[in-house]
Amino acid sequence: MSKNLSVGIDVGTYQVKVVVAEYNPKPNELPKVKAVGKASSGGLRHGYIINSDDVVKSIKEAVFQAERVSSEKIKSCYLSVGGISLDSIHVDASIVISRADSEITELDLEKVARAAESSLPPSFTLNHRMLHAIPVIYKVDGKEVLGQPVGLKGSRLDVRMLFVLCLESHLNDLISAVEEAGVEVEDIIASPLAGSLPILSKAQKMAGCVLANIGSETVSIIVYENDIPISLKVFPIGSTDITNDIALGLMIDIEDAEKIKLGGNIEAKFSKKKLDEIVEARLTDIFELIESHLKKIGKNALLPAGIVITGGGSGIETIEDVARALLNLPSRKTGGGVRFSQSDVRDSAWAVSYGLCVWALEPEEVLTKRGVAALRKTSTRAVSWIKKFLP
Repeated sequence: MSKNLSVGIDVGTYQVKVVVAEYNPKPNELPKVKAVGKASSGGLRHGYIINSDDVVKSIKEAVFQAERVSSEKIKSCYLSVGGISLDSIHVDASIVISRADSEITELDLEKVARAAESSLPPSFTLNHRMLHAIPVIYKVDGKEVLGQPVGLKGSRLDVRMLFVLCLESHLNDLISAVEEAGVEVEDIIASPLAGSLPILSKAQKMAGCVLANIGSETVSIIVYENDIPISLKVFPIGSTDITNDIALGLMIDIEDAEKIKLGGNIEAKFSKKKLDEIVEARLTDIFELIESHLKKIGKNALLPAGIVITGGGSGIETIEDVARALLNLPSRKTGGGVRFSQSDVRDSAWAVSYGLCVWALEPEEVLTKRGVAALRKTSTRAVSWIKKFLP
């Protein structure tokens, strides 16, 4: 494939999505989508692979569709990692400045990052691999620094790091499935982070916001403040639970329940009031989990840009109102507003696979402005480590 092309593969519980994108030389423009492919997922549950043969088959089908449209052979990709094993933790660390003149260097940043990593609790890292290490706050002699502290002078450097980890066996299975489908994995990125790249504007991330992706069996969130990811979480609940609740509550089949969940019409008669009660009850469960997490990190009702709702389950008519009432935050859904380039797919359900292409193609200095450039080394290291153990 051309160096100007990248491929993002998002292996979700409901669908496998593949996006082929081309570098856009225009300033401040995102990559152009050249082709897409999708296939119904098989062999996954809550993001975990339970039947690798079915997963490989789904990946091959989605890749074939994208190859046929793009007329390009897909040999490598950037891969998203989601599922309920994805988690994050904050760790604080401190070092003494090494230079005699007290000036802070890149070496000091690496040293304090290693100190934070070594302080990760064993109970959290057991059977897990680190995907991303994100410096959230730097302090020099106890005073918070905006931006990078390189070049400043002081005697002590403190950092608060956000580490994003994933179950090692899940990473191994996912990479194995993609490579068995004939595609080499170049890098891995946490799904919430990849999805945030095309959806959230810099203004939203500076002010503070939470992006919630309502998937079929999971809900993932990523919280931004000062243009930096400060928290990430995945919950084992999704839009399929709403469909199941509707089917049981209204005594209708699953297909009809899915239709009316998204505002469609069916032949069977039902109480609109009862439907609203069923949907609102499950949405309340979802947003209470998000509210609980925001309280845990001290950001409940303190994110001026509010909550942005995306994913396949975001099409529910009342979802913005429920989120606004429960979280006490501004609330909006993404749809056609996703910042894809001119003639691309507009459905926000493609945001993760497209965000992988953004990650792959955008220059280092652009990603630095987005607060994620430093993560490339960490995730690539994780891929290299896991490949050593693949058959």
